[in-house]
Amino acid sequence: MSDQPERPDDSGGHGAHARPRGAGEKWHAFKHSPFFPASVLVMILAAAAGLFAGSYTYAMADPAPRRIPTAVVGPAQDPPEAAKFIQGMEKALGSSLELHRYDSYPEAEEAVEAQRSFAVLRVREAGRVELDVASASGASVAQLLQQAGPKVGKAVGVQVSVRDLKPLDEGDPRGLAIFYISLAAVIIGFVGAIQLSVHARALNPPERIAFTAAYALLGGFVIAAVVDWLLDAVQLPFVHSWMLLALTMFTSGMVFTMFNTLFGRWAMIPTWGVMVLIGNPSSGGAVSWPLLPSIFGTIGRWLPPGASVNAQHTAVYFPGNLHVQPYLVLAAWSVLSCTVFWLWRHRHPGGRDPKPPGHAAAAT
Repeated sequence: MSDQPERPDDSGGHGAHARPRGAGEKWHAFKHSPFFPASVLVMILAAAAGLFAGSYTYAMADPAPRRIPTAVVGPAQDPPEAAKFIQGMEKALGSSLELHRYDSYPEAEEAVEAQRSFAVLRVREAGRVELDVASASGASVAQLLQQAGPKVGKAVGVQVSVRDLKPLDEGDPRGLAIFYISLAAVIIGFVGAIQLSVHARALNPPERIAFTAAYALLGGFVIAAVVDWLLDAVQLPFVHSWMLLALTMFTSGMVFTMFNTLFGRWAMIPTWGVMVLIGNPSSGGAVSWPLLPSIFGTIGRWLPPGASVNAQHTAVYFPGNLHVQPYLVLAAWSVLSCTVFWLWRHRHPGGRDPKPPGHAAAAT
């Protein structure tokens, strides 16, 4: 036995295979490991959390009116008392009353029904003003006007009487039910598309579109039934609201499918951005659009959540004055999403071969 210490095996401890890896090699190994997408997701989720909180806080935490369309009935030249009241209201609200003059009260009332005005201001004799608000047009705007009107009148020496021209349903005193049902349709719409991609990956393009439409129809019916029949929160024009909710769910699902076709596994990022980070806070459902930051009030009507809220709101409270724009917006997003998905369907991470394996061999 030798007293010499054992030497390490040169074949395993040294040489090309055991040399320290350079930074480039380490990055290459990390990039092709499961830790890379997991690390990217950590960063994305952290950023999404901050953007989500910031977006909703910016839009809803401290709503302030920018301009409030208001119908005015009375002489072209406001009496001194009325002029003082209007100036006082603008100062109290920190915004401008966008005044539209009408010769008669029925004309002003029609402007409210058409959602061109949020309130009616009538100038009476002896320094008296009547302020008619419309909670159904925007509960948050009506609440601000109801609170500010009497205070301003007292400050400028004008007698002010306030009444609600278009009240909300008793089961929905804050006017949030429509926002909630539209939000449910948007969220479940793209979550359903995600689940189809995970659990029904083998669906071919026509089948995927068909099943998206199927869960949209069934889901829209259940949402409407729960809110109207079960909870009695708001009286919906049932078939109309059901079809709107189904169209919203289908649109949301196909938007995710479109982004999944274009961006693969990162499709959730643009979907979340369009539908949740920007779409929901700018929809006008929780905070009326005159109180939203101007950029949100502008773009919200052209995104699916805002279009859904606007269409549903009009169908419930202003059925005689339906607007075509929100329906066209939802239809345009649906058509665009389906078209992109269909044209680039070969890029979608799903589907199956038209013929099952072994079909050709069996035929031979």
